[in-house]
Amino acid sequence: MIGKSRSHSKNSDAGSSTSRLAGICCFLFDMDGTICLDDQLLPGAHELLAFLNANGVPFYFITNNSSRSRREYALKLSRLGLSYGEERIFTSGEATAIYLRRWKAQARLFVVGTPSLEEEMTNAGFVLVQEKPDAIVLGFDTTLTYGKLQRLCDLVRSGTPYFATHPDINCPTETGFIPDIGATMAFVEASTGRKPDIVIGKPNQPMVEAIVEKTGIPAEAMAMVGDRLYTDIAMGQSGLITILVLSGETHLEDVQASEYKPDFIFRDLADFLKIYRTI
Repeated sequence: MIGKSRSHSKNSDAGSSTSRLAGICCFLFDMDGTICLDDQLLPGAHELLAFLNANGVPFYFITNNSSRSRREYALKLSRLGLSYGEERIFTSGEATAIYLRRWKAQARLFVVGTPSLEEEMTNAGFVLVQEKPDAIVLGFDTTLTYGKLQRLCDLVRSGTPYFATHPDINCPTETGFIPDIGATMAFVEASTGRKPDIVIGKPNQPMVEAIVEKTGIPAEAMAMVGDRLYTDIAMGQSGLITILVLSGETHLEDVQASEYKPDFIFRDLADFLKIYRTI
C-alpha cells in the first residue's frame, strides 16, 4: 500500500485503518485503467477477482464508458480470462436508461453515441429520432462525425433537455489517452454556451442510486476501486469507501492537488491483494 488519505473529516485514524476493508460487503471495480487497458489485463486483476469469488465477496465491474454494451464488456473480459457474466457489469449507458425511464418512459431521444448505446436505449423502450426529440443523450461516441456534432449543437441551442452518460474527459488505452465525452461536452459548450442538464455516470448521484438498486447493498457498505480521482474517488462523496490504483490515469502527485482524496492508495490490484489477503 502506497498510502491512505486523512484529509477528509470521515477519514479519522481509526476510519482509515485497513480494518475498514474487512467491513466491505461489495467491491465495485472500474474497468479501463483498473482491470485492463484495451486488451491487456492489468497486474493482480485475475488473482484478486478469483480470491473475492472464492471467498463469496460480491463484486461488480462499473464503467463510465458508454460506447460498449454489457454484453460486449462481458465478452471482452471473458477473452481476458475473466468469465463472470454480463450480470456483473454496469455501464453508464444502463444507468442513463434507468434514469430516463423515471424521467419519461418511452421518450423520443436524439442519441449521439455508438450503435451499442443506441441499442441500450431502444431495449429500454425509447424511440430514437432525428427531429423533435424529447431529449438529447450524449455518450462516448467513437463513431462521432461533424454532422452529429452540428445536429447536437442545434438541438442544444433550441433548449432541448440535454443528458450526458458520464463526465470522463479522456479514455485510457494501451498507447495513451483518447478524447472521451468530456471533450465533446466542452466542444458543445464552447459553441452553444450550455452544459448538460444532467450527467449520469460516476461520481454523480444517479449512478450511485442505480448501483444500489442493482445490488441491493447500501452505498456505505461498498468500496469503489478505480484509477480516476474525479470519477471513481469522487464516489466517496456518496458514502462509499474509495481505493485508488495508480495503474491508469492518476499519478501519486495528482492526489495532493485534488479535492477528492482516496481512503487508500495502491500501485495496482496486485498491491491491493497483498494487503487484503492479510485481513
